Amino acid sequence: MKVLVIGGGAREHALCRSLSLDPGVTAVHCAPGNAGITEVAETHPVDAQDGAAVAALATELGADLVVVGPEAPLVAGVADVLREHGFPVFGPSAEAARLEGSKAFAKDVMAAAGVPTARSYVCTTPTETDEALDAFGAPYVVKDDGLAAGKGVVVTSDVAVARAHALACDRVVIEEFLDGPEVSLFAVTDGETVLPLQPAQDFKRALDGDEGPNTGGMGAYSPLPWADPKLVDEVLQTVLQPTVDELRRRGTPFSGLLYAGLALTSRGVRVIEFNARFGDPETQVVLARLQTPLAGLLLNAATGRLAEQPPLRWSDGAAVTVVVASHNYPGTPRTGDPIEGLDAAAAVEGAYVLHAGTRRDDAGRVVSAGGRVLSVTATGDDLDTARERAYEAVSRVRLAGSHHRTDIAAKAAQEARAAR
Repeated sequence: MKVLVIGGGAREHALCRSLSLDPGVTAVHCAPGNAGITEVAETHPVDAQDGAAVAALATELGADLVVVGPEAPLVAGVADVLREHGFPVFGPSAEAARLEGSKAFAKDVMAAAGVPTARSYVCTTPTETDEALDAFGAPYVVKDDGLAAGKGVVVTSDVAVARAHALACDRVVIEEFLDGPEVSLFAVTDGETVLPLQPAQDFKRALDGDEGPNTGGMGAYSPLPWADPKLVDEVLQTVLQPTVDELRRRGTPFSGLLYAGLALTSRGVRVIEFNARFGDPETQVVLARLQTPLAGLLLNAATGRLAEQPPLRWSDGAAVTVVVASHNYPGTPRTGDPIEGLDAAAAVEGAYVLHAGTRRDDAGRVVSAGGRVLSVTATGDDLDTARERAYEAVSRVRLAGSHHRTDIAAKAAQEARAAR
């Protein structure tokens, strides 16, 4: 099977790496890719949001499956164009991808499907914004209705900060604050059958102790030793399947990866948000533990045969990923800095480096090309071992001005150690 992956971040590097290890895959291509993806896939320059250009590349390559990684091409309808050209595509249509592209649309779907979520208001004027902020009180949760690369959400106890963010957006969803730990749960679906993956937890804030501004994610781990063993089944029955059924009822079936961001509140599971694609950085740790060959799973979803998929197989161990971010991220990041120590990091037992924002300069050096630069990932028999390996690998990377969190999975590892 020849597989074409669209995108160029650490999520796509993780996908390409897993596909390259799949015995059923004869060739992995990625467009546009990055400096690290070239080690596991052949890369091609393309505008990922240009459906015609992506379809032309898929035709040229004779792709048997196209996997659309990022949200922007999905919302732009790239999967629709590929399907019109006859390609099996893993990724929802533009209409179904509105589940991520519009927070207001997602709230409407959840209401119709009876999915538990936070109470909310959709606001388009300063008056509506002030009324909603007053109604809920602090902490304030303000979400840009459109795509914002994981950084369109402000959670703050400062009403002035909340109001300023709301007024900077055309339309916002203001909702009640949800207490409790957060969990990310992915599910592969063909529009009818829903197959959940293993849960993960990511770290959104830039600094240790969940301080600092929101980011696209600074690290993640899986499994969650503290989570109820029945959690996945509960979320499948109350969130994932009802959402997929509701979208199919509306005539816009969702085929691809449905990502549920969840809060485990004192009142039960609540949906924080939906995404229409693999999440970054959770993908890095979930795929690190998946033993079932990836290509067949994604192809079954793309061709409506997910009901035939054998049960998924997972490693008993743990995975941790730590994001190395460039200077000033999540503000305007500095780019073009050389990255050294990549081979030394990859030499750590159980560790490997997934590239996010990287490119090669004219001298052939790997340099930073974005805010989140690397996802340093490691596996081990338990969270302690995976953490130690990941942070040992991070310590070997040299990128001027870079920063990373030092507490990824620390609390969970400590709790797991205490329970042994």
